[in-house]
Amino acid sequence: MLTALLLVFLVGLVMSVPIALTMLLATLIPGWISSSFAADTAFIVRGIIGGADSTPIIAVPLFMLSGIVMARGGISEKLFNVFAYLFGKMRAGLPCTVIITCLFYGAISGSGPATCAAVGTMGIPVLLKMGYDRVFCGAIIGTAGGLGVIIPPSIPFILFGIATGASVGNLFLGGILPGILIALCLCGYAIFYCTRHGEDKNAINAYVGGLRARGFGKVFLESFWALLTPVIILGGIYSGAVTPTEAACISVFYSLIVAFFIYRTIRIRDLWPILTESIRSYAPLCLMLTLATVLGRVLTLLQLPNTISQFITAHFNNRYLFLLVLVLILLVLGMFMDCAPAIMILGPMLLPVAKALGINEIHLGVIMVVDLAVGFITPPFGVNLFVASRLIDVPVLTLGKRVIPFIITFLAALLLITYIPALSLMFL
Repeated sequence: MLTALLLVFLVGLVMSVPIALTMLLATLIPGWISSSFAADTAFIVRGIIGGADSTPIIAVPLFMLSGIVMARGGISEKLFNVFAYLFGKMRAGLPCTVIITCLFYGAISGSGPATCAAVGTMGIPVLLKMGYDRVFCGAIIGTAGGLGVIIPPSIPFILFGIATGASVGNLFLGGILPGILIALCLCGYAIFYCTRHGEDKNAINAYVGGLRARGFGKVFLESFWALLTPVIILGGIYSGAVTPTEAACISVFYSLIVAFFIYRTIRIRDLWPILTESIRSYAPLCLMLTLATVLGRVLTLLQLPNTISQFITAHFNNRYLFLLVLVLILLVLGMFMDCAPAIMILGPMLLPVAKALGINEIHLGVIMVVDLAVGFITPPFGVNLFVASRLIDVPVLTLGKRVIPFIITFLAALLLITYIPALSLMFL
């Protein structure tokens, strides 16, 4: 039964069958093969309903909704302006500004594709006007968009916490330094690229000069309410005043207040399209999460976690070798599978093995999320590649080739995060 389940799952992934349908078919297979198997159709239906009946999981659609409100409200532009004011005249200042804006916007949306779309829609036209290569612009925004799932509040961290019981607050803390490290590495490559290929300094100085002519005080005040968003969200969580789910709810109301009454970039008639977009974004994810939960239970009944644990313990009893194998497996898996179901399925399986080898559960969660974040920009199914390719009107394959140096940079940071646990655990 286990062999049949895994075969159906792998064939579905290879044939590009929708991941939700693949998981559903794989979950049903054991019950169809043996009528005496505990996970029959009724068990699966109850599991799907029960998987959605979770208070922590409510944080996911709420953070997605607040991110959409912020995007529609022009928040990314406010953030970009203040960082362009500060860093724009440096070498590769504007590409680095895009990366920093993605880092900061990730602390609002918690989503990689949302960060890519929101910052890219505003930032790419600016970079193109400054004379930067079109494909380079798409590559940098596609890669930096992956920071949205690493810097807290992160939707994948919430899912890892739900799947394993790890503290979501501690996972958020664990993602801060890794997110900053990756952003610095990407900025380093952007500086190298711009040093080698040159920049249109006249256009850049004119653009940044226009911002500086307005004065830092005015630019900062315009972006103040956007900059305050992660302070309110994360401050509430870490002070113990609210739970992550409650913080997500606060973020929705805060984003609506800022967009409606302070920036006045959203009107009542805009609410329905915003809610519709949020539901369309979350509905497929919700289905995948509930199916991943059920699939995980079926795999447990089939003793797969124990089998994997025994195999790894027998062949990879060195923690450093285990971490290397884990990184490689997740890199390959991230090319074909969405981050959310991968975390929900693999998290509970890998946690006992990691603990047996002395690996902290927060460190494991950070490694998994950062590793799978690389999947946002790796062919054939990198979501951020598709988002960025539409923004620059360039084929995905063309963009995929140019994003390779960014992937290598990302992987270098990943190895540091993997083998230096202090980067994930320093604030705990």
